[in-house]
Amino acid sequence: MLKSKTFLKKTRAGGVVKIVREHYLRDDIGCGAPACAACDGAHAAPALESQPGDQASSLCPWPHYLLPDTNVLLHQIISAWKPGTWASVASRLRPPGSLETYIEQEQGENANDRNDRAIRVAAKWYNEHLKKISAESQLQVILITNDKKNKEKAVEEGIPAFTCEEYVKSLTANPELIDRLACLSEETNEIESGKIIFSEHLPLSKLQQGIKSGSYLQGTFRASRENYLEATVWIHGDKEDEKEILIQGLKHLNRAIHEDIVAVELLPRSQWVAPSSVVLHDEGPTEDDVERDEERELMLKTAVSEKMLRATGRVVGIIKRNWRPYCGMLSKSDIKESRRHLFTPADKRIPRIRIETRQASALEGRRIIVAIDGWPRNSRYPNGHFVKNLGDVGEKETETEVLLLEHDVPHQPFSQAVLSFLPKMPWSITEKDMKNREDLRHLCVCSVDPPGCTDIDDALHCRELSNGNLEVGVHIADVSHFIRPGNALDQESARRGTTVYLCEKRIDMVPELLSSNLCSLRSNVDRLAFSCIWEMNHNAEILKTRFTKSVINSKASLTYAEAQMRIDSAAMNDDITTSLRGLNKLAKILKKGRIEKGALTLSSPEVRFHMDSETHDPIDLQTKELRETNSMVEEFMLLANISVAKKIHEEFSEHALLRKHPAPPPSNYEILVKAAKSKNLEIKTDTAKSLADSLDRADSPDFPYLNTLLRILATRCMMQAVYFCSGMDNDFHHYGLASPIYTHFTSPIRRYADIIVHRLLAVAIGADCTYPELTDKHKLSDICKNLNFRHKMAQYAQRASVAFHTQLFFKSKGIVSEEAYILFVRKNAIVVLIPKYGLEGTVFFEEKDKPKPRLTYDDEIPSLRIEGTVFHVFDKVKVKITLDSSNLQHQKIRMALVEPQIPGINIPPDVSDMDLSGPGGKKRKLEK
Repeated sequence: MLKSKTFLKKTRAGGVVKIVREHYLRDDIGCGAPACAACDGAHAAPALESQPGDQASSLCPWPHYLLPDTNVLLHQIISAWKPGTWASVASRLRPPGSLETYIEQEQGENANDRNDRAIRVAAKWYNEHLKKISAESQLQVILITNDKKNKEKAVEEGIPAFTCEEYVKSLTANPELIDRLACLSEETNEIESGKIIFSEHLPLSKLQQGIKSGSYLQGTFRASRENYLEATVWIHGDKEDEKEILIQGLKHLNRAIHEDIVAVELLPRSQWVAPSSVVLHDEGPTEDDVERDEERELMLKTAVSEKMLRATGRVVGIIKRNWRPYCGMLSKSDIKESRRHLFTPADKRIPRIRIETRQASALEGRRIIVAIDGWPRNSRYPNGHFVKNLGDVGEKETETEVLLLEHDVPHQPFSQAVLSFLPKMPWSITEKDMKNREDLRHLCVCSVDPPGCTDIDDALHCRELSNGNLEVGVHIADVSHFIRPGNALDQESARRGTTVYLCEKRIDMVPELLSSNLCSLRSNVDRLAFSCIWEMNHNAEILKTRFTKSVINSKASLTYAEAQMRIDSAAMNDDITTSLRGLNKLAKILKKGRIEKGALTLSSPEVRFHMDSETHDPIDLQTKELRETNSMVEEFMLLANISVAKKIHEEFSEHALLRKHPAPPPSNYEILVKAAKSKNLEIKTDTAKSLADSLDRADSPDFPYLNTLLRILATRCMMQAVYFCSGMDNDFHHYGLASPIYTHFTSPIRRYADIIVHRLLAVAIGADCTYPELTDKHKLSDICKNLNFRHKMAQYAQRASVAFHTQLFFKSKGIVSEEAYILFVRKNAIVVLIPKYGLEGTVFFEEKDKPKPRLTYDDEIPSLRIEGTVFHVFDKVKVKITLDSSNLQHQKIRMALVEPQIPGINIPPDVSDMDLSGPGGKKRKLEK
């Protein structure tokens, strides 16, 4: 049956258009109840599940189905963390387009009242319909609603109805479910004092009006990791001078939570402040302590020069909450028998959350998941509810699960729907596969990768041509041959976006059959590839470039060390070694050319763990050693990416997926320039070229590590590189590489961006056909947004994994004393880097329950004076390293000053050096 509604609408131009909305009502949808003879001939509907025996309700002992109203579902949906919970029955309900249950909105009736009436009509229809199954049957539908009026009307109409809390409490066999109920509103479960702490959030209509008029600014709220009383709001829009607004103080933060979309009001210039240099974590009492917070806020306010001030504002309202389930630990209340406790999230940017639970004793010392329900004006902390128990704190499996969940890394096993699109084994290259593909199996191709690498994306070759020039090829796994657009395998790869490398495991973007087998360019097996081949002269000048789908047979899978040994060995002159020497010679010329154009050579300390082969615990920790062969591979990957970027942009000027690296704003360089100045060095930052030249000149014969420290600091000044669609942006430049255009082509096993680029390139050379989404710039832009998010989260997850394994390493080593260099000075601490381990940490000079030393902070130099001793950036110190396990939630590497000697500050220097041979002197190691 077709129902239609017609109305007229005035256009902006003053015309009138007629709009017709049609609503199709069906009479062929079955009820879904098993053994319903009346619906036997209707279209198959998902069967309603019968109620498990262990979920018997004391309120409704008879058989029943649940019909939650929309508000219950929306409010409680986060609680349905685990599939199969009672709320999931909503997915089994009768669709709203049914002829028998459809109702029109009555005159004077608002949309909410119409929806409430519709759900009562549906419940009544079900109860009458279910009687047809059997006259003796007691089967009923129960309406679950938290709306008082809706419940009263349902009972008046003879429909069994209960609130969500009433029903859940009646499930006597599952009393723990009550802990998982979301609070009904922000005004429930408030603290008893009733004292108003925060100002009221303005309604959305006023916020939108204020944003339109320019009174308020809209942006993303980003809480500080180092100071819980400070945040920034990144403004959405094009106002270059207002990209970032500083928010300082509890009341100005006004209940915003990290990643919320907020509206901020800019404060008068007289109230602007500078970013704080104080490190403050919300630790201590488990009860509200607003006075303590106000005292701490005074520490943030110190006299600074005018140029240090930043645009400062306050949060006036929330446009969109971006809450998610949070991992962390329960801080059990000191009050005996109390059911109200504070939950401390693992992410320091998230405030503590108040929850009610009867399981506090069982949840102590466990990692749990909690969801936020609301944040009342008179509560220091938001309210929430318990969702899930993950396991014991400190256990490797639990902590790995936490860091994957916290960084939103999809890590569930691949579904059968996804796996169904994999090739059937045994697999071999067919005649059909060879269509539009060159046979390059005769070439002396080899791969060079880190030890233990099984997902080999790339291989190279270099040979001399008859005309005296050189042919150089970069051969990349042809993953797009196996992953076709739009199927379940493609959708899952797009969702994951990237492979995530943790210290002990790898979370693949694509199933292992592809990542470690059919797509991996292993030696001595035929593999499908996408090749970028150049003809070059001996000065590395490109004479010709061509792209082709190919089949290769790698002659060797080498590690960086093995490849370096071949290049350096005078005794080795085989084809593989000759090819490597040719590649290495050209790579040096290419790198020299890039640097002359202004490409940056930055530094970032990376660590390598050696794992015990039995326990898989880290037994050695070292910074990674880089060889010439690392640079050799990097140069040709960069060259291939640039060549492909040019080609796909030529063919698809509006639809090319590219990667850019924005130039940092001048303010980003302040810390680098000041730090260099303190060592009588000048760093120029007006262009990438001037920065690169300055870093090259910044050398000290007496301090050889200084240049590395400057490059590490320069890396911290950089912006994040991002993917974008060429039709949605005008700025393509890659600042760090000094390249006008760039993309990612060389790692399709581990990056979905490269798969899209492969598809674009295949269409460009006529090797494959296009599809609608590939030439839709808006859809490509959405893909880029997800990829940028996934890549950022993968980086954070990897760092968290390194931090956890570093803790495990020092846990077994006890106390260690090492030389370190100061990277940053704060008002109450110094941040140091220990080169031996690539480890960074903070040395605090103000500790609870200890006399406070005299501290003088100078932001201009920058320096910190402690009792007469002055610390500058890059100064050499000696620190003691221990694992502080006093706070199970945030176990951390603690560093204390050993040298220079400061009375009342230093710890005794008599600490034993570590033994790196591992427990029992074992030497069996697994490098990851």
